[in-house]
Amino acid sequence: MRNWYRSTMGGLPGLYWYLWTGMLINRIGGFVALVLSLYLTSARHLTLPVAGLVVGAYGIGGIAGVLLGGVMADRWGRRPTLLLAHFGAVAVLVGLAFAQPIPAIAVLAALLGVMHSMPGPAFVAAIVDVTPADDRSRAFNLQFWAFNLGMAIASVLAGALAEVSFTLLFAVDATATLATSLLILWKVRETRPVRPAQRIAQKPSGGLRTALTDRAYMLFVGLSLLAAILSTQSSTILPLAITGDGLGSSVYGAVVGYAALLIVIGQLFVPRLIGRWRKGTALTVSNVLLGLGFAAVALADSVLGYLAAATVWTIGAMIAAPPNAAVIAELSPAELRGRYQSVFYLTFPAASFIAPAAGGVSLQYLGDWHWIVCGALGLVAAAGHLLIQPARERRVAEQLEAERFAVPVAG
Repeated sequence: MRNWYRSTMGGLPGLYWYLWTGMLINRIGGFVALVLSLYLTSARHLTLPVAGLVVGAYGIGGIAGVLLGGVMADRWGRRPTLLLAHFGAVAVLVGLAFAQPIPAIAVLAALLGVMHSMPGPAFVAAIVDVTPADDRSRAFNLQFWAFNLGMAIASVLAGALAEVSFTLLFAVDATATLATSLLILWKVRETRPVRPAQRIAQKPSGGLRTALTDRAYMLFVGLSLLAAILSTQSSTILPLAITGDGLGSSVYGAVVGYAALLIVIGQLFVPRLIGRWRKGTALTVSNVLLGLGFAAVALADSVLGYLAAATVWTIGAMIAAPPNAAVIAELSPAELRGRYQSVFYLTFPAASFIAPAAGGVSLQYLGDWHWIVCGALGLVAAAGHLLIQPARERRVAEQLEAERFAVPVAG
């Protein structure tokens, strides 16, 4: 047990644990977004179409927040970005709890989306800044575990608090966000690498365009988008398949809860499982399991069948978390880590749009063959990671060699 603890959690810097704790507290309290549509229809008495537009405004704000957070993390620093996002979220939550006019609610919902999405790139960039390269896989595995643990707790709290009082729900969310803000203010120093007065010849510069035109990176992001589209099936198209089989919505809740529990229990053992694997190999295995898990939905017509399928795709998702983050860290120039993170984070809202838009049409016309197509998509992504792995590893090796022998330009 001691060896497992040491290999899983030991050796990480103290600053990492403050960041980790802040993410966990914030995620546990971050449940307003989970019940936003319910709040709008039951407490503010908005019609379903209007509520949908307001929730959509939250999503659009999230896209803007990801990009803004990445740019700010590189220009202003990780700490100022995190503080602005969290203190800003507290103010927006208070305003949203008492806002009455629909335009004001929509604007505040969009701002909340911005504030909720801004910290992501800064948090991850800070983790890369303070964690040695050999420990990053474990660090990001623990981050993924904390995120899912927080989500599981938040889901339970959201339902319970919504039944008592929406005002209390907003208050608890704001309090948790404020606690994270104060923790960052108290314990988290700035981690952004200091730029030398005399630039190193080989050191890259640029902005979002640099990340978007980085061929090796965008190939990786493209394959990650395929995986995100697969994973998003569980929250968009899977409920339709379950109810289509004559099973109740409670079955869907059981499947989602089971998957979350599986991650909370099993994620801590992933580093030992994949510790000796090459990152591309781990991502290949992950995408194969994602594909097989969702393909198995075509055969599922009972609770046990859906739980078995969920087991396979959840293990695939668990395996992907550490190598995904490590690859992004390897390919990101130190001065552009926030921007590179923001480009990667865009795969999630993109998948949230593509999966239901294309999946609904596919399920209607293809039926169970939709899930076979999902399986094929996973195999395509897996093959892609195998194909790009050698070139990506050469790129990383060349970058490390260049940094090792780089000579400052005389000024």
